[in-house]
Amino acid sequence: MMYIHYCKYCRRIHILNGHKVYCPACSGKLTELGISYMKYVNLSKTERGQLKEKCADEKGLKELSVEYRMHRYSKWFKNLPAAGASTANASPAPAPTDNKQSRLPEYNPRLQVSVS
Repeated sequence: MMYIHYCKYCRRIHILNGHKVYCPACSGKLTELGISYMKYVNLSKTERGQLKEKCADEKGLKELSVEYRMHRYSKWFKNLPAAGASTANASPAPAPTDNKQSRLPEYNPRLQVSVS
């Protein structure tokens, strides 16, 4: 699919296939816009100019941009530890289960707890 991207370094709007990260002209970081390809190609020349001006403004660019992160749907991302955990002691998260017993601590009626 074709997606609309904006490069704030070379101030260009690019129509690129796929979710690209770097500008093909200057290798700067691209911002993906939330406007569809069909909507963009049906804009008049003046409307395209207004869109480019809005993208040049930092606040306008933030309104128009969308964040696409495919890695959120991947298995390795889901297995990452919580954000606060250190990476040295990181272990994959346990697989989610529907078994209620697996989420509860083990119960033993003879367990004695001492409080000091």
